[in-house]
Amino acid sequence: MPNEADTCRRYVVPRLQTAGWDTDPHRINEQVTFTDGRIIVAGRRGRRRPGKRADYILRYRPDFAIAVVEAKATYATPGDGLQQAKEYAEILGLKFAYATNGHGIVEFDYTTGVERVIDTFPTPAELWARLTASESLNAEVAETLLTPAYHLSGKSPRYYQEIAINRAVQAVAQGDQRILLTMATGTGKTVVAFQICWKLWSSRWNRTGEHRRPRILYLADRNILVDDPMAKIFAPFGEARWKIANGVAVTSREMYFAIYQSIAKDANRPGLYREYAPDFFDLIIVDECHRGSARDDSNWREILEYFSPAVQIGMTATPRRQDNADTYNYFGDPIYTYSLRRGIDDGFLAPYRVHRVVTTWDAAGWRPTQGELDRFGREIPDEEYHTNDFERRVSLRARTEAVARHLSDYLRRTDRFAKTIVFCVDQEHADEMRRALNNLNSDLVRDDPDYVCRITSDEGDLGRGHLSNFQDLERRTPVVVTTSQLLTTGVDAPTVQNIVLVRVINSMTEFKQIIGRGTRVRDDYGKLFFSILDYTGSATRLFADPDFDGDPNIETEQTIDESGEPTSDETVVTPEEEPDGDEGPVELPPDTEDGPRRKFYFDGGRVEVAAHLVYELDPDGNQLRVVQFTDYTADKVRTLYRNAAELRGQWADPEQRRGIIERLEERGIDFDHLAEAANQPDADPLDLLCHLAFNAPLRTRRERAQRLRAERQDFFDQYGPEAQQILNELLDKYTEHGTAQFVVPDVLELPPINSHGNVIEIAGKFGDVAQLRDAVNQLQSLLYAAA
Repeated sequence: MPNEADTCRRYVVPRLQTAGWDTDPHRINEQVTFTDGRIIVAGRRGRRRPGKRADYILRYRPDFAIAVVEAKATYATPGDGLQQAKEYAEILGLKFAYATNGHGIVEFDYTTGVERVIDTFPTPAELWARLTASESLNAEVAETLLTPAYHLSGKSPRYYQEIAINRAVQAVAQGDQRILLTMATGTGKTVVAFQICWKLWSSRWNRTGEHRRPRILYLADRNILVDDPMAKIFAPFGEARWKIANGVAVTSREMYFAIYQSIAKDANRPGLYREYAPDFFDLIIVDECHRGSARDDSNWREILEYFSPAVQIGMTATPRRQDNADTYNYFGDPIYTYSLRRGIDDGFLAPYRVHRVVTTWDAAGWRPTQGELDRFGREIPDEEYHTNDFERRVSLRARTEAVARHLSDYLRRTDRFAKTIVFCVDQEHADEMRRALNNLNSDLVRDDPDYVCRITSDEGDLGRGHLSNFQDLERRTPVVVTTSQLLTTGVDAPTVQNIVLVRVINSMTEFKQIIGRGTRVRDDYGKLFFSILDYTGSATRLFADPDFDGDPNIETEQTIDESGEPTSDETVVTPEEEPDGDEGPVELPPDTEDGPRRKFYFDGGRVEVAAHLVYELDPDGNQLRVVQFTDYTADKVRTLYRNAAELRGQWADPEQRRGIIERLEERGIDFDHLAEAANQPDADPLDLLCHLAFNAPLRTRRERAQRLRAERQDFFDQYGPEAQQILNELLDKYTEHGTAQFVVPDVLELPPINSHGNVIEIAGKFGDVAQLRDAVNQLQSLLYAAA
């Protein structure tokens, strides 16, 4: 009976070719996997689910997809694949969806809302005519929209980038003056900006309709957000590039870059931007536009208003909120949004595990003794200080050292060379944290002096050098960097595995920017997920915000003492919604004769780390109670299996066991992690699951192996002496390492089993390879036959 692949090969492709889709410049893209597949974290390992794959994507031009086709086997009805085709069309932003069994064809037209059965696929010209009519695209707009993107870099835009590019170019060509794109950090906004500029520049679009290339300004608020794109992604513009700086207004180029500060007015000059005519630029790209440029009270807003004749495209990573409402009021609603949640679901962004760590001073507050003096001999006001006050009103060295010790211990347990960013309250705090981390890791610093570095604006060129090395995939150090504000945005460090929060964050916008430092995925470097170590409660509170669109994969909480040692077990929890906690500017201490000091400095006392928590949302997005990781596992097992007998019955079969392990890993359950959490390193995985979920007796692997040898000697007697020895050695491997050691032929290549010969020779002891495999499978079945 013909399957889906047969349908595609024999019927679908010929019919698409007949309709003209295989004729240049049109394209038929077959078996297109357009997402990478969500990453599932289990223990300390990550694995991917399969990506979404369309049978066919039809392109009117190589850079312009227009329809999706889903094929089913000939015995299915033509419309069986339509729901999937529509789902893919909506994700891909396409207006036409088709389903076919090779004979009949069902079409859904999003421009009319009509579903109908048709005899043949529409031609490219027919679909293009329908689309241009529905979108009101005239010939000039269509020509600009269909201008080829830049592909010589070897990397074509991802599906969502292509949507953003084409929608922005269409909006510009149709005369929209203010355009907004909202794309999560790490999804390639700069690539999108480059391709928009390239298509408009290559098509010679401009506001006045003259035969010339457009003059484009790429505007941001930090040099790193301008210099890096100009030197790398925008390099194809060649000599057309120019950075406006040093008070010089050059007018002979076409692709300009600038930061607001270099062109804005100040006390000494009226503003360099005024040396350009208001209508000089045709297009302005405003990167990270939520960070002040469009705010009603922003000094930089007047730059955008001065260049109001230009088309202005704002790019931001944050959906509309109270703290960025001015941006949306200025640019309008986004023409396309690609959220953090969608990026994680698609597998383009890394999921994350959140560790909520609480010191005793953060949990209960800190109060100085009566008449307590600080480092500079000033009396510290007698009041209770809390997390919001730490390192703002009062600097607590013991707390900084406890956090540094806990973080260092965490790295020792996981990976001491995992790239880590520590976000501190200010530059001074970042230096204190750097020193504490340096001294706690002196064994590594001795060989790698740059193992821990501070990267703040104070470091200047030295700091930029450390940052470049930190971003370099091939450089081992720096490993841990401390910072305050400098690294919150615009820094692409794909292998960052730990984000550490030691300062309170009240802004969702800033929080998403910080989280974005870790969301880059690098499969080739083993970076599939990252961890957030939250010492202030910021992540916990902001995850609970209903506007947050990227739920944590798993979140843990643990309390630590002043030595950085855990004082409680790690637990799995969900975030409780808390008040915003933004109390406005704190009152700073007055200046003294020692010079102005913003805060008091207390170097004594003892602080302990008091908690380590895991926040997990159920599939419906509901908040769960605080539970131990073992209770969380038990609950997940009970949702999959009705009783211990059902679980044991499936576990005894090697193939079904593999499926059980995969289902549990998809829910974040790894056996090594579970055995560690339950403090049962010698327990058999099946027995541990049954014990936790159904209160069954708990046996060790050794007990199971001994029971099999004692009760089923008849199984061993059917084989020769050397074959029996091999089976007993397999049982020894199981006793030591667990069921993973039953993988054939891999286990046969390990000592002492490999002393019996190569795989073929060992199989000969049992008769042949098939009989060897049968013997191993039967050994496993008997091992789990008894309760």
